[in-house]
Amino acid sequence: MIYELRVYRVTPGKMPAQLARFQDHTLRIWDRLGIRQAGFWTTVVGESHLDLTYMLAWESMGERETKWTAFQADPEWVKVRAETEKDGALSQSISNQFLAPTAFSSVK
Repeated sequence: MIYELRVYRVTPGKMPAQLARFQDHTLRIWDRLGIRQAGFWTTVVGESHLDLTYMLAWESMGERETKWTAFQADPEWVKVRAETEKDGALSQSISNQFLAPTAFSSVK
């Protein structure tokens, strides 16, 4: 299993809209496409209270490439993204890392 760690630096004032988009739209689309989320977090103490962090679980980098490409091109996602960003982008930046669990990790 490979985990993708994604951190969104949300545009000031847009955290409620960003969270609503995930909760009301994105997760349903991911479910339909077989994309598995491993958790979502907002930052309570840390570098920025504007950070939204989440992890996705992938069987392989090949699975990630196939399913993420399908998600980015999905007509429902394209429509939702356009509608939710009509007044500007919800995130200032997005970073991601791919992580492999160690032999002693409680997460495999």
